[in-house]
Amino acid sequence: MRRTLLLALISLPLAVLSACGYHTLGAATHLPANVKSLAIPLFASRTTTYHTETALTNAVLHEFNARTRLRVVPNTSGDPDAILRGTLLQEVATPLTYNSETVQASSYLLTIVASVTLTTRDGRVLYENKNYVFREQYQSTTDLPTMIDENPAAIERLSRSFAHALVADVIESL
Repeated sequence: MRRTLLLALISLPLAVLSACGYHTLGAATHLPANVKSLAIPLFASRTTTYHTETALTNAVLHEFNARTRLRVVPNTSGDPDAILRGTLLQEVATPLTYNSETVQASSYLLTIVASVTLTTRDGRVLYENKNYVFREQYQSTTDLPTMIDENPAAIERLSRSFAHALVADVIESL
């Protein structure tokens, strides 16, 4: 009786975990089978901000490398099977809260809007979103002697979130 109970206690979690939707790296990729290499050139920018397009591009490169078996390169040389192009359309920092003593903003909401298109070598569109919107909140320091600019860290966090969602959309929704 104990042996049967022990076997049931061990088998139950294994049975549950086997149906939880876990899969191996690249198993959920719905890209065409002939797409083995992917180029992700530096995103273009139509904003006046500095470095955000670089952070977004690097995060997307990293995420595709981590989550797929594709050979991912940062440029279009070498005739890749597919190319992911992005354009940063808008970047806005909006004050969310204010410090009543200093009458300065104490937190901001950073909003980024981008256009993203994945095409094959022959120009066929595999994925497109012309209005990809992402937001990240960050705190501001009001004590000027100890001020640390939080905006670069917010851009990095937002870039990772953007990349994670974009890669999921591309590989799982085609």
